[in-house]
Amino acid sequence: MRKIVIPSAGSYDVLRLEEHPDPTPGPGEVQIAVEAAGVNYADCVVRMGLYESAKKYVGWPITPGFEVAGTVAAVGEGVKDLKAGARVLAVTRFGGYASQVVVPRHQVFARPSRLKVEEAAAFPAVHLTAWYALHELVRLRPGMKILIHSAAGGVGSALIQIARLAGCFVVGVVGASHKVEAARQLGADVVIDKRSEPLWETAARHAPDGYDIVLDANGAETLRHSYKHLGPGGRLIVYGFHTMMPRRGGRPDYVKLAVDFVRTPRFSPLDLCNDNKSVLAFNLSYLFPRADLLKEAMDQLLGWVEEGKLTTPPLKTYPLAQVADAHRAIESGTTVGKLVLTV
Repeated sequence: MRKIVIPSAGSYDVLRLEEHPDPTPGPGEVQIAVEAAGVNYADCVVRMGLYESAKKYVGWPITPGFEVAGTVAAVGEGVKDLKAGARVLAVTRFGGYASQVVVPRHQVFARPSRLKVEEAAAFPAVHLTAWYALHELVRLRPGMKILIHSAAGGVGSALIQIARLAGCFVVGVVGASHKVEAARQLGADVVIDKRSEPLWETAARHAPDGYDIVLDANGAETLRHSYKHLGPGGRLIVYGFHTMMPRRGGRPDYVKLAVDFVRTPRFSPLDLCNDNKSVLAFNLSYLFPRADLLKEAMDQLLGWVEEGKLTTPPLKTYPLAQVADAHRAIESGTTVGKLVLTV
């Protein structure tokens, strides 16, 4: 098998394409012949050595990658409902940048007929993130006002669509003019280009009484204002800290990290009670063992796909050998939708 191996933390030069023996499935596991693997910003954080669950569960060397699509190559003892050749997609707690992966059966799902293999590989991580934020952490009601940062990215694209399915009023925030139309096409009622108009003044104009939910993966740059613009009973949902990371060079700026760490707001329980607001946060990689949660989420998400209620965002593909180019692109902050490696 071919896979990308990172021997230690570093820039793009540490992404090495290597040959390794094929893995074999153990009891309750499925071996997948991978045709495509999704690229997520978290993969870059893994490469830089800053992703806590990667250090906890794997260490060095590591193969990044949270999501794949392909066909079943073999199954382990006890797996009765999948046969070799079945078209599937799966989530993996690392290891996805490879031509073969082995994962527990509960992390494997039938690929909907509407999804091409590249679209399937780009689907689970971002949609599970969006689903967990909007269907597990909160209860959506029609008419809720929701502000979504990074609305043209992978998670942002999924958040817009899931919120609109629930009848919510969605304000998406993007960082460049070429991203506005993508967010609008996905269903955002309002799109704010923060490079050409004042973000918070414009956001307040569309929700004078504050937002019911703000979804923020930016970190220190926006968290304080995101909290400030919540309405009574509003919830700030945090699932990343992208603005603390570099836009070029591939290595963290530790001075900036330290400054942003200090700038990151700390929310006092006393203030939360008095303000009548909540702050919620999560990391999807810690949730993969939850078979019940994955089944509930993916049943609903893939059902929406089959019904034509969810569409995939724009995709850009790279051959596995060009993984460094994919990492450069996603770190630049200029991409729209999802990036996918073809294997």
